[in-house]
Amino acid sequence: MDIGDHLAARLRALRREKAWSLDRAAQATEVSKAMLGQIERGESSPTVATLWKIAAGFGVSFSGLLVPPPQRLERPLIVRRSASGPVLAEDRLQIVPLFPFERRFGFELFELTLAPATEHLSQAHETGVVEHVMVLSGEMELLLDGRWLRGVAGDVVRFAADMSHGYRNRGTIPAVFHNLIHYPPDAGG
Repeated sequence: MDIGDHLAARLRALRREKAWSLDRAAQATEVSKAMLGQIERGESSPTVATLWKIAAGFGVSFSGLLVPPPQRLERPLIVRRSASGPVLAEDRLQIVPLFPFERRFGFELFELTLAPATEHLSQAHETGVVEHVMVLSGEMELLLDGRWLRGVAGDVVRFAADMSHGYRNRGTIPAVFHNLIHYPPDAGG
């Protein structure tokens, strides 16, 4: 199943679980009824910002919209980068879920690649969400508390993600980083 098919099925399932109409889902997510319908029918590829709104509105994790829930952990799980799951590419930002959200662990882990001259602004997440950014290669800047802070390969930053924040690459090579998003115990899903 490709990412669009999974997203369409997941959105329909979430609406059924909550017994929400498209109107009610639009109110909760701040995404138009028309856009939600297009996503459910597989007619639209939503932006990262739209996916975050949907996840927040339904009270689920971002990765929960993109990939099926993980199976029971019976042996070590090795993620091969080339087969780690769907790649969500938006303009010049690429997001790859490495470990999708599991309630028992409380986090999801992504690898993000920012092309040169790319900026991505993110809306505030729900209260209690904490992001951990680990710069793997290149250099990037994080927008925190209204200031851009520089990060280079090897730097690690933790911040409360319940405020607007952003990522940008003003360099000449791609910036690659991991983003571990930790949710409070009563969130995600």
